[in-house]
Amino acid sequence: MNEYKNVWIFAQTQRGKLSSTAYELLTAGRQLADALGEKLAAVLVGYQVAQFAQDLIARGADLVYVCDDKNLEHYIDDVYAKVLTDLVKNYKPNKFLLPATNQGRALSAKTAIFVGTGLTADATEVTIHPEDGQLYATRPTFGGNLMATITCTHTRPEMCSLRPMSYEKALPSAGRTGEIIRVEFDGKKHTSLAQFLEFIKSKENGLDLSEAEVIVAGGRGVGKAEGFTLLKKLADRLGGAVAASRAPVDNGWIDYRYQIGLTGRTVKRNERFRCNCSD
Repeated sequence: MNEYKNVWIFAQTQRGKLSSTAYELLTAGRQLADALGEKLAAVLVGYQVAQFAQDLIARGADLVYVCDDKNLEHYIDDVYAKVLTDLVKNYKPNKFLLPATNQGRALSAKTAIFVGTGLTADATEVTIHPEDGQLYATRPTFGGNLMATITCTHTRPEMCSLRPMSYEKALPSAGRTGEIIRVEFDGKKHTSLAQFLEFIKSKENGLDLSEAEVIVAGGRGVGKAEGFTLLKKLADRLGGAVAASRAPVDNGWIDYRYQIGLTGRTVKRNERFRCNCSD
């Protein structure tokens, strides 16, 4: 396992945009890399994603691995996981952080299986143990009543998906330099039985819950679907996103993609802005 060096983060892109979760992972990854005395690398996989490499370097990455190919324009689990698997086997990272987004959760699980290593899912904090250099990944368990710290002792890389909003976004540093490593896409090897057919955009526009600093959420007390219209207006005024507990979703008042909590999306709560409204 001594052959495995450096901390990697997966910089997620979607429909031509770099996810802000990449900046959060850079913050977490930088802390781990500094504690280990190793380099921090970012991984970009997709089509026309090379344009984001310098931004990642400016925000803390020492290396950026770029696999940019037309065949990667649309995300497919198997294909992306096989690309990451080849990267891991060729370059042998020590730690590998991915975002606990819908894409990141699927990709991290499949990649860990292909590589043959362990994965801690939905962590909220990652640290390096000062004595053995292991990754200590902490995540809520038993409905949030306990916090479990998980380690991966016998295999590398130690992989972890980190919940969005767990870390602050890394800020750019002017003049920072790094290395960009181009990786070829192997169309004969990186295959899948699945095919991308069509992307259907949601009819409702709004801020993604995973990127929202302010969330206005409603539960059973909203009373009916029309109640969320008022919450949406408030969210718009506050520059945030609207969300719901399970009951309104089960009642058909609002779509499942707005659900937060144990059976929905995970979000960060800031107590300074939390309030209970009876009206």
